[in-house]
Amino acid sequence: MGDLVTFAIVSFSALFFVVDPFVVIPLFLTMTASDPPAKRRAMALRASVVATTTLLAFGAAGGFLFELFGITIGAFKIAGGALLFLMALDMLRAQPSRVRTSPEEEREGLARDDVAVLPLGIPMLAGPGAIATVTVLMGQARGSAARIGIVAGCVVLTGVLTLWLLRSSTWIERTLRRTGLNVLNRLMGLILGAVAVQFVVNGVADVAPQLAAALRGSG
Repeated sequence: MGDLVTFAIVSFSALFFVVDPFVVIPLFLTMTASDPPAKRRAMALRASVVATTTLLAFGAAGGFLFELFGITIGAFKIAGGALLFLMALDMLRAQPSRVRTSPEEEREGLARDDVAVLPLGIPMLAGPGAIATVTVLMGQARGSAARIGIVAGCVVLTGVLTLWLLRSSTWIERTLRRTGLNVLNRLMGLILGAVAVQFVVNGVADVAPQLAAALRGSG
């Protein structure tokens, strides 16, 4: 039971911090500045549903993708950890992460009448980092129905919290202001950086026997 609780805490922390709805709040408010409150709430709902559905889909298809491309879970942990570490560095510097979204996508969002699906749901919320994270977590949970359920539950919980935060975005920005949001993102970036390093460590441990066998064979 203790292992499941630890896995649940790590899974939720990794998913919530990499989705990071707090960093999306200023962009969401800017993109929807001319929209009435009802439309803004509707877009927040659709964006959260799209992001949650996308992450669940990639989580379910992760094992198939590994087999299709011949990728080991260890290699994906290392790649995912490196990706998360880049995002964590941007969060620690309170800078927009180009891993999450590009300036072109942000400008396109400003010109769109409805930003719920693109670019808000994908890639701002369900971006490469979040997809890599849920894929790695599902790979770690393979063979355990309880762990698979935990990862899926963490994805849904992250989606629900994201919806609540986006719908409360005006109040949050007015209360925390930009400085408060930056401080919060730095704290989340620190934790995400630790999660990223752990992903890499676990990945190296997974691939070490393969590397040792390859070295013995070549010797």
